[in-house]
Amino acid sequence: MNFLSAHWQDLLMANYVVDPSCLAPYCPAGTRIDAFEGKTFVSLVAFMFDRTRIMGIPVPGHTRFEEVNLRFYVTPDHDPTIRAVTFIREFVPRPLIAYVANRLFNERYVACSMDHHFSGQDFSYSWGDELECGITASVTTDPVLPQSNSVEEFITEHYIGYSSGNDYPIEYEVQHPQWTCCHLEEFHISAYFAKNYGKEFAFLDDQAPYNVLYSPGSSVTATFPKRV
Repeated sequence: MNFLSAHWQDLLMANYVVDPSCLAPYCPAGTRIDAFEGKTFVSLVAFMFDRTRIMGIPVPGHTRFEEVNLRFYVTPDHDPTIRAVTFIREFVPRPLIAYVANRLFNERYVACSMDHHFSGQDFSYSWGDELECGITASVTTDPVLPQSNSVEEFITEHYIGYSSGNDYPIEYEVQHPQWTCCHLEEFHISAYFAKNYGKEFAFLDDQAPYNVLYSPGSSVTATFPKRV
């Protein structure tokens, strides 16, 4: 049995090129930072959890909610062909979600006020104590499967997660069909990176993203975490 099943919907992914030195302190033991064509990416990702179940059971009040995370890409030392992901910080609106994720997955979840607004092809997520942070975008083209060996495939196709929030690294698998996606030209981001993710990421507040992608998402499952 999987630990979690859900639908991840309406993902906005703002991708920034960074110096890998700012990510090194967050790289889980047994992994190394992954790059695409010499570029190291960090991604701000906002999306909806829907129809969420833990071990097949829906938890009242916790089946539909927003998440916003800052993530980057790693590969395990034992197999550099594996594309994996790890997280710097994740925001969710329910303290119970943060508690379970931090305890079981060694993650860095924080509970805060969150909201979203969807209207036609316009999507907006907000978070923070006063909902001061936000990412909004308009989808003007139809999502398609990314080309093989493209940066869009690199960003969207990761099925292994690693975390190291405590004393030991954790590995888990996320399963979903390949996602369609499209580039966004109309967007606005106010993420307050220094405040929310640390002063080493302050430069992102003034840096334009390399690209911003939208994906409608899909159903997903996640395995139980295991120590590695």
